[in-house]
Amino acid sequence: MTANGATPLGATTPEEVAFAQDVPRGEPILEVRDLLKHFPLTKGVLFKKQVGAVKAVDGVSFDLMQGETLGIVGESGCGKSTLAKVLMNLEPATAGSVKYKGEEISHLSGAALKAVRRNIQMVFQDPYTSLNPRMTVGDIIGEPFEIHPEVAPKGDRRKAVQDLLDVVGLNPEYINRYPHQFSGGQRQRIGIARGLALKPEVIICDEPVSALDVSVQAQVINLLEQLQGEFNLSYMFIAHDLSIVRHISDRVGVMYLGRMVEIGTDLEIYDHATHPYTQALLSAVPVPDPAAREHRDRIVLTGDVPSPANPPSGCRFRTRCWKAQEKCAREDPALTVRDWLEGRARHDSACHFAGERDNLI
Repeated sequence: MTANGATPLGATTPEEVAFAQDVPRGEPILEVRDLLKHFPLTKGVLFKKQVGAVKAVDGVSFDLMQGETLGIVGESGCGKSTLAKVLMNLEPATAGSVKYKGEEISHLSGAALKAVRRNIQMVFQDPYTSLNPRMTVGDIIGEPFEIHPEVAPKGDRRKAVQDLLDVVGLNPEYINRYPHQFSGGQRQRIGIARGLALKPEVIICDEPVSALDVSVQAQVINLLEQLQGEFNLSYMFIAHDLSIVRHISDRVGVMYLGRMVEIGTDLEIYDHATHPYTQALLSAVPVPDPAAREHRDRIVLTGDVPSPANPPSGCRFRTRCWKAQEKCAREDPALTVRDWLEGRARHDSACHFAGERDNLI
C-alpha cells in the first residue's frame, strides 16, 4: 500500500504491493546471502549420472544500497555474469537468498516474478547480439510495454519510445531504423533505453562498455551516471577495467573463483586493499607515468586459475598466493573485518593474513 492507503498501479498481490514500496536512500534495496549456482556435470548418454558440479557462484553475500553503484570485478570465469543472471532469475539459484525490498525473490514465478523484473532490469555486454536484427529500434525499446502494458497505454507508446531515445542521446527520428544502421556505442544506448523503459529501480550492467572504443566508453559511462542522478537508480556494474569501475562505483566487490574475496568503498579497495588477489589485480593496472612505473611493486601470479569444478580446499586463492600457509589449506577464510587492521584497511576481506601492501598503483 502507498502512504495514502491506495494500492500502487499494477500491484495486485501482496508481493507486488511490497515491491512497489520506496526504499530510503542508503538502505539495502537488494540483499544477497550465501548465493550458490552449481551447474551439474554428467556422464552417460541414455542413463545420465551426475559426477560433479561446476561451482560458478559459491556462497556470495553482499548488499546493494538504494541509489549506489556497486562495482564487481574479477578475472574471466570468476562467476560475475552468472551472478548477474541468477539475480535476474534468468538462471535458477541452487541455494541461497536474494531479497528485493526485504522480499525473497529467488524462487518466484508468475505474476510476482513479472513484478520483480519490471523493477530490476539488465544491460547486456554485447550491443551487437543483444538487439534483435529483425526488429526496429522502436519495437525493441517498446517491447517491454507489451509485457507490462500498465506502464504505457498503447496510444502513448510511440511517444514514450521517442522520449527514451532522447534521454539516452539519440535522435527520436531513429525510431524506424534497424540495429545494423547504428554504431556500437549507439546500439549500447539503445540497450540502455530498453532497460529504462519500465522505470526500474535497479539496473544490472554486465560489462556494458567492454565491447566499445575508449572514447565511446567514456560517453556511455557519463550517460549512466547522468541517468542514475535523474532517475534515482541503483547499479550493479560488472567490468574488467579497474579504472572504469573506480570512476563509476561507490563500493567495489572483488570476485575470485565463485567467491567474493574483498568488498569496500572505492577508496578502501583501490588505496588500501588487504586481500592478495585484489593487490595483484591493482598491480597489473597500466601506469602512464614512466617514472612511477619504474618504482612500482608489480605482483606476478604464477600458475593457472583452478577449475571451478574442483576448487582447492580452504582458501581458493592459496595455490597462487605468496602468503599461503598450512592454515589456508585447512580453513576457508570468512569475508569479514580482521581485528588487526586499522583505518581504511578495516573492511571485509576473505584472507587469514589480510594486510596492506605499498606501491601497488
